[in-house]
Order: sequence, then C-alpha cells, then structure tokens
Amino acid sequence: MGDRQYGIDPKRLAEYAEEIKQVHELGVEIAIVIGGGNIFRGVAGASQGMDRVQGDYMGMMATIINGMALQGALEEVGLQTRLQTALKIEAIAEPYIKRKATRHLEKNRIVIFGAGTGNPYFTTDTAAVLRGIEVNADVILKGTRVDGIYDSDPEKNPNAVKFDYVSFEQVLEQGLNVMDTTAFTLSQENKLPILVFDMNTQGNLLKVCQGEPIGTVVNI
Repeated sequence: MGDRQYGIDPKRLAEYAEEIKQVHELGVEIAIVIGGGNIFRGVAGASQGMDRVQGDYMGMMATIINGMALQGALEEVGLQTRLQTALKIEAIAEPYIKRKATRHLEKNRIVIFGAGTGNPYFTTDTAAVLRGIEVNADVILKGTRVDGIYDSDPEKNPNAVKFDYVSFEQVLEQGLNVMDTTAFTLSQENKLPILVFDMNTQGNLLKVCQGEPIGTVVNI
C-alpha cells in the first residue's frame, strides 16, 4: 500500500516489479507469496466480532487481488508470470498444482501463489514456507519493513541489536519475532533457511540474491 492508509499503490508495485526483474535477469527462479493486509486482515475482522473463518477467507481473496496487481506490474516490465491460487477462481488464475508450478519455474516464469494455503487459521507466512518446500526452494526471502531480526522491536527501541545470523534454536530460545510459529516450525523441520530483509530499500533484493550480507539469515 506504499504510503497510503489502505489499498494498492501503483508506484510501489512498479518499484517491486523492477526489483524482481533485476533478480530474474540473474537466472534466479522466483516464486512469490503475497499477503493481503493492505486490503483486509482476517484476524482484525475477527477481533471486531466477525466470524474468524469468514474473515480468513476474505483475507485470502485480498491476497488474490494483490497477486493480480503484482502480476500486472511484472508483465508491464516484460516478465512472464503465472498466478496460482489455493482457492479455485478459474477465470483469473490457475488452481495450485505443484507439478505445474515447478514446470513454470523451469520455464523461467515467475509464479505468484495466492489465497495462502486455502485454509483458515493459516497465515501467508505458513503458505510461503509450505509452497517453498513443495517447489524445492533454496531459501525463503521474507521482505519486511525492517532490515533484519533484532533482539527487540527496532521501531520502538533505538538500542535494539541486529543479528546477522541466528539458528532456529536461538530464535525459539530468545523468543525472536521472525514468522508465526506454524511457519517457523515447518521451516525448521524441513531445514529451509529464512532470510529476513528490508524489501523497501531499493536494490536490496538484488544484493540478497548476489550473496551480499543483507538482513538476517536463520538456519540450522
């Protein structure tokens, strides 16, 4: 949503598309899971009296809207994409099928996964790890507003200390905020590394994919 209060900022979308294009030109296979909090959050709806399951499905549809927006921005800069969703909406997206997703990646198409896992009570973090495992990803790149993992919230504590590397065990022992527990445990059990970095700093995504020490790595 960029600097807006809600919705989609075309300027931010265009920036993301250019960042992703630079990485794609390196020959990196890219699959993207996008959230929907700029449009609707199921948890927020539930806290205001809405049925949690209903709210989560609304959130899943919000991720599909964002996926379509990102797909359009990527195709504007000349990239081939496929949008696959965990909820069937054949008019606008393919249903998620692992073999098709893998084939698209092999053909250098960027695959966007929408609708999370397709189940209520699961976050897009969990969807990202689950899809990453299914398509044999090398790493989960979690783009956030901060430049890595800290021992406390850097937006509230100016003395927060940043980690360059932490183990899965350290994250659990110190109660560090990386992902929700389900996503994190799934990543740990499948030995899938997580790299947390600031997606809103221009050039960071490219630097990460070129191996520069950006953000924080979580690994065994």
